[in-house]
Amino acid sequence: MCGVIGVAAHEPVNQMLYDGLTMLQHRGQDAAGIVTLKDDRLYLRKDNGMVRDVFLNQHMVRLVGNFGIGHVRYPTAGTSSTAEAQPLYVNSPYGIALAHNGNLTNAETLAKELYENNRRHLNTDSDSEVLLNVFANELQNFTKSTLTPDDIFEALKAVYRRCEGAYGVVAIIAGHGLLAFRDPNGIRPLVYGRRLTPNGIEYMVASESVALTALGFEIVRDIAPGEAVFIDLDYNLHAKQCVENVKHTPCIFEYVYFARPDSIIDNISVHKARMRMGEKLAHRIIKEWGEDHNIDVVIPIPDTSRNSALELALHLGVKYREGFTKNRYIGRTFIMPGQGQRKKSVRQKLNAIPQEFKNRNVLLVDDSIVRGTTCHEIIQMARDAGAKNVFFASAAPEVKFPNVYGIDMPSRAELISSGRSVEEVREIIGADRLIFQDLNDLIEAVNNTKYSRVDDFDCSVFDGKYVAGGIDDAYLTALQNKRNDAAKNKITAVDTPVDMTGITGV
Repeated sequence: MCGVIGVAAHEPVNQMLYDGLTMLQHRGQDAAGIVTLKDDRLYLRKDNGMVRDVFLNQHMVRLVGNFGIGHVRYPTAGTSSTAEAQPLYVNSPYGIALAHNGNLTNAETLAKELYENNRRHLNTDSDSEVLLNVFANELQNFTKSTLTPDDIFEALKAVYRRCEGAYGVVAIIAGHGLLAFRDPNGIRPLVYGRRLTPNGIEYMVASESVALTALGFEIVRDIAPGEAVFIDLDYNLHAKQCVENVKHTPCIFEYVYFARPDSIIDNISVHKARMRMGEKLAHRIIKEWGEDHNIDVVIPIPDTSRNSALELALHLGVKYREGFTKNRYIGRTFIMPGQGQRKKSVRQKLNAIPQEFKNRNVLLVDDSIVRGTTCHEIIQMARDAGAKNVFFASAAPEVKFPNVYGIDMPSRAELISSGRSVEEVREIIGADRLIFQDLNDLIEAVNNTKYSRVDDFDCSVFDGKYVAGGIDDAYLTALQNKRNDAAKNKITAVDTPVDMTGITGV
């Protein structure tokens, strides 16, 4: 999972992009990058690491210009080399920089076509570079020096025909402007907003609305599935539905885990959705464990489960307590690139408060259980802190299937619930009781609003039904070999920061 941002302003955008990326840091901590545009030249800085570490003062002053895009990344494919950090760049045609959140499910086929048919060289294993080169190749068909918005949208129609999977994209075309587009199913989120300044209207596009609102932009709307938005250098906004007859099926895991609770995605409040998850889960506990559930206290596993846990405790009529103190200088363990690093970081990240556990039957609530590594460690922490019994509740159903749309759930063998019963999972993680959310309840919890613009959800990690791309066992096996922890721990020869001033001119 990654985060993307784009800004078209009447003042330098480097600080806005930096601030916006910090608001999206939860979506990726492996690498960060920014490209800005000034006088038809692109200026790039990217490197592995957190936003605060990648961009120092000497880098920021070189990122000049009033148009720009940014990206935060964690790797779901390939390696963690700086070469695969984004934005990515091609100099022909025009000079294009692109940042991508998601995953192309036919990337290998496209890469072969690009080389054999289009003579375009790819320098990494990144599907984002494939997407960039497909777009660049379609723009190459226009031989004139200046593109119109209709030209760009026409090129994108071909991109939509060729590219399968999930993508929320921002791009800069040197000498032309800022582009954003979303996959035909709307699997990955993308929203845009604007603000009025004394110099005129400014625009921002981002993976989550929180980046917009934090910087004073008013949310206009989500970019629709199969839609593109282009902001030219005169700050005119052009929108085009490039794919007709779309079905809006965003990834439901955005609401479960990835998005910040203060974000609104497709007109659905993430905060409210998680509250309803807690309410549904409370009803399920009463149904399966009975009114005499023997729970003394409900304790969330910070941070994502807090909304659900508080509402769950309210409907169960038991105490809600904060039982863990979190070290906020440790990243999200789910999106750390290796299993060993994930396991090691759990006790560095969380510390139990013994007074909340001692001699109590504790219900721990987490947003989901993926590999089971962290919840096993946390349950043991609760026992070490003196809990009498440790029950465990997941606000999401069992994660049984790999994700192919940009979430790091690559191998069924790494998913603790794949091929196992609830009782078997309970024994492995060491809980005295274990309960999961029902999938229909999760869908109702997320979509229970009259403002929703969603037709359905991609729930493939729970039900194995993939809404985009031809996914079969052969594809999943290949993906497993490409994305497992062993592949991510490969040493790469390319590992230098990229800081290029004026990398192209028209």
